Formats: sequence, structure tokens, C-alpha cells
Amino acid sequence: MDLQVPSESKSIAIWLGAVAALLFAMVVLGGVTRLTESGLSMVDWHPVTGWLPPLSDAAWQAEFSKYKTSPEYVKENSWMSVVDFKAIFWFEFLHRLLGRLIGVAFALPFFWFLARKQVPKALSPKLWLLLAFGGLQGALGWYMVKSGLVDRPDVSHFRLAAHLGLAFLIYGFILWLIFGLIQPEEGGLDPLAVAIIGMTYVQILSGALVAGLDAGFIYNTWPLIDGHFFVTGPYDYQGFWQNVLEDRKVVQFDHRMGANIVTGATALLWW
Repeated sequence: MDLQVPSESKSIAIWLGAVAALLFAMVVLGGVTRLTESGLSMVDWHPVTGWLPPLSDAAWQAEFSKYKTSPEYVKENSWMSVVDFKAIFWFEFLHRLLGRLIGVAFALPFFWFLARKQVPKALSPKLWLLLAFGGLQGALGWYMVKSGLVDRPDVSHFRLAAHLGLAFLIYGFILWLIFGLIQPEEGGLDPLAVAIIGMTYVQILSGALVAGLDAGFIYNTWPLIDGHFFVTGPYDYQGFWQNVLEDRKVVQFDHRMGANIVTGATALLWW
């Protein structure tokens, strides 16, 4: 598609589009890492080094020995051999490696465009903000992993939601910048469309809570929940918000209801 925009803006839009594609792949790979329960296989973080995986049997044994100190190995995976460990290690390693590659794919062209004075003045601070968000996302990912290396063999579902939420904020921000470069004269979104974007974002965060609490299989009937529309007690906590955010039954119910609301609002917008 030929973008009817100045060549400098066109180049920046293509670059940002490539970064957005990498981010999409990153989210998918993060989901695979979560589903394969691979996220706690690497128990340390080296933000600058760490580009290479273990390259010898001794290196693999050393990495496996570090994993053996984690609650996940002690409480759930003590049956594992180094061969089994490799199967989960690779997903987390590739997830981290892709994060580093995204940082390079963003930073190097950005500094190149800056050096050639091709970045529009109004766009420059937004790109600096994106760069900062990228660094924050890496640190937040490690902050999430650390929560599963202390006592319980699982990460905090709140930190998981924050990590996924920031990923989608970055992704949405990049798309917004791309659309602004391609169609700078277009008007704003319909207010209902903006609301649906917000509701969809909340639904994504809700899904992260479901994943973090392993709440997806609490109820396996639909549209009713064991014959009821609402979740029936007993509830795990006394406080209202604790149940909303931490009771596995209620968290799954929230996610279901969020899907219904987003679907209904989208149908209304289409109509």
C-alpha cells in the first residue's frame, strides 16, 4: 500500500509497523510461555548480557542447578531431569531474547532517524516515551518473575496483569502513532469506540488475573455457572474487593461478564 505521506514519515511508519509486529509476536510468545509454565525456569536476570543460551553440558547443568533452588522445582518439578528442564527453559529464553531484539529494533533506527533529523518535532518526545516504556517493561517482567522465586511456585497475578497491561499499552501507543503518520488529518474516534477500547483493555487485564490464579477451569459450563447466573458462595475472602480480585470463582465470573459487555457494546457500535 502506497502511503500518501512524506517520505520521512513513511519510513518512520514502516519502522514502527515492524516494531509493532515484533510486539505482537512477543505477546503471543509470552502466552505460550505462560501456558507451558516456563516463566520461572530462569531464576536470574542479566539485562545487558544473557544473549546466549547455555552452550555446553556443564553450562546446562549449572543453569539447572540454579533452577533447583526455586520453589517451583522444590514443590512441583523435583521429578525433572536436565532434559525436561531444557524443554521449559527455551520458551522463557526466547521470550527474553525477543524482548532484547525489540529493544534493538526500536533504539537503533530511532537514533538513526534522530541523527539525520528526520523525526518530526512533535513526534520526538512520544518516541522517547516509548523507549522508556520498553525499558520499564523489561524491569517489570523481572519484577513479576521474582514474585515466583520466593515462597510459592507461581508469579503474582497482579504483577502478571501489570506486565501484560503495559505490553498492550505500548502496542496501542505504537499503533496510534502509526495511524497519526498515515492519516494525520483524520478526526477522532467515536466516543463509543473509545469506550470499547477501554473495556477491551480491562478485559485483557481480567484475563491476566484469570491466568495468574489458574482460574480458567473453575467452572466449565456456559452460559450459566453450574446452573446459576451469578457465582454462589462460599467466598474465599471477607472483603468485597479481595473477592473481586483474588477469589478464583469471582475472577472467572468477572472475566465472563466482561466478555459479554464488550460483545454487546461492539454490536451496538456496529448497529
